[in-house]
Amino acid sequence: MKLAIVTAFPPSKVTLNEYAYHLVKHFRLKKDISEIILLTDKTKGKKDILFTKKGCGITIKECWSFNSYANIINITKAINKTKPDAVLFNLQFMKFGDKKIAAALGLFLPFVCKLKGIPNIVLLHNILEEVDLESAGFTTNKFLQKIYGFIGTTLTKIILLADVVSVTIQKYATTLEEKYSAKNVILIPHGTFEVSDEKPDFTVPKGPLQIMTFGKFGTYKKVELLIEAVEVVRDSTGLDLEVVIAGTDNPNVKGYLAKVQQEYNHVPQIRFTGYVKESEVPTLFKESAVVVFPYTSTTGSSGVLHQAGSYGKAVVMPYLGDLALLVKDEGYLGEFFEPRSVESLAKAIEAIVTNDYYRKDLGKANYKAATAYPMSKITDMYLNEFNSIINNKKQRKIQSITGRR
Repeated sequence: MKLAIVTAFPPSKVTLNEYAYHLVKHFRLKKDISEIILLTDKTKGKKDILFTKKGCGITIKECWSFNSYANIINITKAINKTKPDAVLFNLQFMKFGDKKIAAALGLFLPFVCKLKGIPNIVLLHNILEEVDLESAGFTTNKFLQKIYGFIGTTLTKIILLADVVSVTIQKYATTLEEKYSAKNVILIPHGTFEVSDEKPDFTVPKGPLQIMTFGKFGTYKKVELLIEAVEVVRDSTGLDLEVVIAGTDNPNVKGYLAKVQQEYNHVPQIRFTGYVKESEVPTLFKESAVVVFPYTSTTGSSGVLHQAGSYGKAVVMPYLGDLALLVKDEGYLGEFFEPRSVESLAKAIEAIVTNDYYRKDLGKANYKAATAYPMSKITDMYLNEFNSIINNKKQRKIQSITGRR
């Protein structure tokens, strides 16, 4: 199978590029795949495809740009030129831009493939029905929220014209089936990026205990709460704690982290890592004692939670949205806190950093949850679904020919 994947890809800063990296890393080892065609966004640096193990060939076609109205045309041309046997779209609603028209136009691409008869699957990482538009930074205006809701419903109907739409959380599948009467929705879990052959030893390095958060910050992910909570824990316990803020600004809130850094420059032991390369991610997690999710909302299955689990880390998170669903559906555990409450977050962090046995127990539970769905298993599930689509198309073609005779 010649598989095309429409996605952002490292060193891109566009959302879901990390997920694509790990999809490709495992897809390339599958015997059923003869070539992977990456239909990616344009970046200044070269695409990171220097994987350690051998696999099938990878062809890179940089054919789209964030917020470009021409993406639907350019990606379609690239598909026509490369002639893949199947196409996987790694999507969320703001994948192709944060401008409404550019973002919407890109979401027509799966339907274009459907019209061309190319087997296609949309991996949809979020649905607007489960997004708090105000907390996620879209708009605080109630009238505009209704307009966004209408637009989101329309775009969802267009996305559902694909052969198959895969979602990562059961509630997403249920919502699409009940609201849209969709018959082509399947559940394929998010999966865990890296699962070592050896279990983590669940210890932490000597020196300050690192309290880490990882992501794109400024909308529903805000780090002020974390910094202030750690200050409270330092005062109450006397522990040596370091705050590690790993990641970048959300594209919608440029300059956010620089402003935070200036505002809290009087607070000791805060480290801002900036953009984290894939090769640096393992060290980041392994050196952390606790991974914190200072969220006020969620917009999809948390890749960071799956990563934390794969490294056997204790986590602190609000019991809301998709994080709560992952606790319920996949067995992740953590200390929970009330969103926007410094006191509640401080108590949650303190419960872990003052009890090493508890920290390790949470890490073990999360490692068990993470290893249930390694990416090698997730990519097999996608291949099985592609083969089913291809076989069904062949059978319908045969039936059509036979019927005419």
